[in-house]
Amino acid sequence: MPVYNEEKFIVRAIRRVLKVNLGRIKKEIIVINDGSNDGTLSQLKTFGKKIKVFNLKRNQGKGAAIRRGIKEVTGEVVVIQDTDLEYDPRELPILLKPITDGDAEVVYGSRFMGDRPHRVLFFWHMVANNFLTTVSNMCTNINLTDMETGYKMFTAKVAKRLDLQENRFGLEPEFTAKVARMGARVYEVGISYHGRNYDQGKKIGWRDGLWALWCILKYNLFS
Repeated sequence: MPVYNEEKFIVRAIRRVLKVNLGRIKKEIIVINDGSNDGTLSQLKTFGKKIKVFNLKRNQGKGAAIRRGIKEVTGEVVVIQDTDLEYDPRELPILLKPITDGDAEVVYGSRFMGDRPHRVLFFWHMVANNFLTTVSNMCTNINLTDMETGYKMFTAKVAKRLDLQENRFGLEPEFTAKVARMGARVYEVGISYHGRNYDQGKKIGWRDGLWALWCILKYNLFS
């Protein structure tokens, strides 16, 4: 769980993850506090040994936090769980099933397939997402519906081979390019989406979209 200034959401998010029943699979909650300067760290301390917390001295971005988190993983399956609850932890078993069934090594939670509820928000974000997904698919030759989703689950073996470099939202196209290149078995499942608006703390903007486009080209064509 990468965290930056999420004191309003962090307690509820961790409680929801703790409540998720994954059957015989033991959960390990790794929280990377990415240089938060609000009350996030004090909120994290209330959970004691129920979670593992690692602090970055300064804010480095979601990608940097995820890289650190992957280094600390001891289990066999990894999932990136944002703490703003745009993605519902109660749907983790949906992402896990293709992996435990032996079908997939990587599972994308798609906001654009299935019949689960989605908050209606920004039209141009949807257009940009569809455009970036299409360009990414053209480069990787895999037919995702939601390359930019923040809900991705993958095996630890895949995680250790990724060698991610991006610090911000370029992480998503970089991840996809490298997963496709290694020939991992990729599945998609439909998920719900409870998007935030900018007043509620949404951080992605049009510059991130342009950088994502550059990262699609960079990691598919130039590296």
